[in-house]
Amino acid sequence: MVDPLAEVVLLLQPTARFSKNVIGAGAWQVHRSDAGQPFYCAVLEGSCRLTLDGREPLVLEAGDFALVPAAFGVTMSSLEVPTDTANALPVELSPGIFRIGDAEKPIDLRILAGHCSFGSQDAALLVSLLPELVHVRGEERLATLVHLVGQESRERRPARELILTRLLEVLLIEALRSNASAASPPGLVRALTDARLAAAIRAMHEQPARPWTVIDLAKAAALSRTTFFERFSCAVGMAPMAYLLAWRMALAKDMLRRRKVAIADVAERVGYASASTFSVAFSRYVGKRPAQYARESEDASQS
Repeated sequence: MVDPLAEVVLLLQPTARFSKNVIGAGAWQVHRSDAGQPFYCAVLEGSCRLTLDGREPLVLEAGDFALVPAAFGVTMSSLEVPTDTANALPVELSPGIFRIGDAEKPIDLRILAGHCSFGSQDAALLVSLLPELVHVRGEERLATLVHLVGQESRERRPARELILTRLLEVLLIEALRSNASAASPPGLVRALTDARLAAAIRAMHEQPARPWTVIDLAKAAALSRTTFFERFSCAVGMAPMAYLLAWRMALAKDMLRRRKVAIADVAERVGYASASTFSVAFSRYVGKRPAQYARESEDASQS
């Protein structure tokens, strides 16, 4: 059976950028604005605050894991509000280990934190299907995975990049499914907690070339057309056919980047009767013709 969440994560192509161990003491604050750079943090000891721009502060405790798939503005600070709101400067004690806050006070916080990148040119679209913030409490598996990512990123061992890629894929999937609930923000994760909607989404992913209609998808979900449309739009944050189009184009772009499939075959695999019809739809959605997109992707990978 096709797993839509796993498919999205695999298409994102996550890679490790930076991972570090941080120990803290006293009052401190760090603000970063890394547009599009996913951020993750596991608290091993103590507590701290995490605030996303425009959201209420979240207290992270020992055993908590937080993931921000698209970090547009993240502030981390001690529970004690610092009188000086300027950014604190972490001091590197040894490779991959940093200290923040008052050097004279006893350590009251230990965290593993890092950034990763998404290699997919569809990252913005795919990330839009995920929650803005994933917060999981008491899942030791996640802390272990983050620890392994940090350890692997600091060591130059054979197959390092392959191991990091696989670890990050597992980390993202584990974090997202651990956070899945009907109360999650709109997106794929929330929709997959609804058994009726999950059936329709799996059907789209299993047969992207099928000429789906809203009525067909409603039948797959065992719902009336109106109920399905409203329930899907509310849970995912976009209409069913808009999601289907986005997924088809994400698949098409992935195949074109790999340059192993002829355009006519790509068209057939994503539900278009001819290469010309697909080309028109692709050009309207992406802003360039399939052949041009494939050529530019190949040039970018070789530069």
